[in-house]
Amino acid sequence: MCHHCPPLSRARGPSRRAMLALLVGAPLLAACKPQTEGPEPIRWGRETCEICGMIISEPQYAAEIRGGPDAKLVKFDDIGDAVHWLEGKEWKDDPGIEFWVMDYDSGFAGDQWLDARKAHFRSGVVSPMDYGFAAVKLPASDTVDFAAMHKAVLARGLTSRCHPDEIGKG
Repeated sequence: MCHHCPPLSRARGPSRRAMLALLVGAPLLAACKPQTEGPEPIRWGRETCEICGMIISEPQYAAEIRGGPDAKLVKFDDIGDAVHWLEGKEWKDDPGIEFWVMDYDSGFAGDQWLDARKAHFRSGVVSPMDYGFAAVKLPASDTVDFAAMHKAVLARGLTSRCHPDEIGKG
C-alpha cells in the first residue's frame, strides 16, 4: 500500500481490458438499436409481406412503410398491398409517414429505394400481387404519378391473391 495516499482515494477505475471491451462492444450495441427512419434492407426470400403473408422474393416490386405511433417499419411484396394496408390505418394521412418503393430499373439487385410519393409508376407490368405497377425514378410515356397509381389501386380493390381479413393485420 502506498503510504502517501489515504486508502479511500485509491479507488480503482475500470481495468484497461474492461475499457477495451467497452470500446469494441459499443458499436455492436448501437447496431442492435432499431432504426427509426428510412428504409431497411429486406432479406429476399425470407421475409414476408405484411398484408398477404407471401415471401418477398422479387426486389423490383418491394415496398416499405414506416409510420404510426411507434414508427414501426412494415414490408410488402407489391406496392398495391402497401397502399391497401396503409388505407386501413387511422394515421394514414400523417405527414411523417415514410413510404418507400424499390426502383424497378435496379432489377433483382434490389438496392435502390425511392420515396414512393416522388416516384413514377410504370403500369402494365406483371407484379407479384397483380396490381400492375412498378416504381421508377423518371417519368415516361408509360408511367403515372403516385396519386394516379394510388387511385387506380384503391379502385381495383384487393386482388384475388389477398384475403380481405388480412387488411387489419399489423
